[in-house]
Amino acid sequence: MARPTSASIHTDALRHNLAQARARAPHSRVMAVVKADGYGHGLERVARALEGADAFGVAALSDADRLRAAGLSQPIVLLSGFDEADDLPQLRRLGVETVVHHASQIEMLEQAADGEPIRCWLKIDTGMHRLGFAPEDVRQAHARLSALPGVAEGIVLMNHFASSDEFDKPQTRAQLRAFAEATAGLDGARSLANSAAVLGWPDAHADWIRPGGALYGMSVVEGTTGADFGLRPAMTLSTRLIAVNRVRRGERIGYAATWECPEDMPVGVAAIGYGDGYPRAAPSGTPVLVGGHAAQVIGRVSMDLMTIDLRGIPEARVGDPVTLWGPELPVERIAEVSGTIGYELTCSITRRVRFVES
Repeated sequence: MARPTSASIHTDALRHNLAQARARAPHSRVMAVVKADGYGHGLERVARALEGADAFGVAALSDADRLRAAGLSQPIVLLSGFDEADDLPQLRRLGVETVVHHASQIEMLEQAADGEPIRCWLKIDTGMHRLGFAPEDVRQAHARLSALPGVAEGIVLMNHFASSDEFDKPQTRAQLRAFAEATAGLDGARSLANSAAVLGWPDAHADWIRPGGALYGMSVVEGTTGADFGLRPAMTLSTRLIAVNRVRRGERIGYAATWECPEDMPVGVAAIGYGDGYPRAAPSGTPVLVGGHAAQVIGRVSMDLMTIDLRGIPEARVGDPVTLWGPELPVERIAEVSGTIGYELTCSITRRVRFVES
């Protein structure tokens, strides 16, 4: 019998979330960010569901290759930019646009052989301090790119926010000011807003928005879920009970015996663990649903299995469905108690989990 662990991908939710992004930024074009295998939801599956997007954003040329092989014709932007000169023919072959964030990339473009012009997105570091040109270097970088016959007209100007999930903090407003000053008078469309900025910073919507996690129904705003912003979860992770055991009071559960039974009680064993991508860091008390009823993880999550407190569900039986996250149990709740974000959890689902479209 096949392992009963599955990830159901709700393509209608993906389309709904794209529509929500458009409704929030009605005057902006939408780049659907599908990096990391569509945030763990499946690259080709997600892209087909999001065909209404104006462009796709990826982090690797191999992802662009997969999208083209799948028949997707929308513009594709390589968000991390190209790494070496040998990538340039591949960009041209696939018709992929690229972020330019470093002087070494401009040098490669200046030395490149003639070919079809490549559209470039010039990245400005306004405070993230990860990738991008310092504000004082932007005009020179823009001029060098604009002078190259191998660069297509219409350079897009972009940045990335560090704290846009904090709607009441000043950093995003400071980054907006820094971007406006660095790009004043320069031609080209503007792109600033990631998912959190789409949701909470309308001043940042500009010509292009770049939603990622929001398209999958997830929020990174502390204390909220995607549903608080009108989004729908695009993944349900589920499995089944493979055992229900009676365990006596005082007995301990799982590796390192970290949880002690306070009374004689039923303990369920579910076929999922960190080998499937469920977080090992999820502590006792992490919520799950058994047959639609609330229950909790007890003991340590192991590679293939987890144990569940069934005291509140005396009718639970072997074969009952177990939901780890989904529309009735937001992934943000699991992420919060595990010390991470929902993005990491969906991106961590492993290959032995069966994916199903719904």
